[in-house]
Amino acid sequence: MRRAVHGTAERPRMCIAKSNRQLYVQFVDDVRGATLASAGTLGVEGRNNVEAARVLGRRAAAAALDKGIRRVVVDRGGYRFHGRVKMVVDAAVEAGVSISAREGRGET
Repeated sequence: MRRAVHGTAERPRMCIAKSNRQLYVQFVDDVRGATLASAGTLGVEGRNNVEAARVLGRRAAAAALDKGIRRVVVDRGGYRFHGRVKMVVDAAVEAGVSISAREGRGET
């Protein structure tokens, strides 16, 4: 999966990770090997469900926009694109982050 998804400083990789209790998002510049911004559900009240994923998507977008990140490539970490993973991405898009599957495919 990560062979096809590669992040740069202009379009970092938005990595989504899940555990049984938490969700995490990192924005990674693979060229430098650095994490540019991150967010997690630690401290979010309630369960680890789609509502927590929606809150995380908004938090991640706010963290990215604070760092000047507007366009990202989604790395779903091998998880299927539905449920909590989809909700994180949808909430980030609603908050102002532009998603692109791959550089040069004409998607924004």
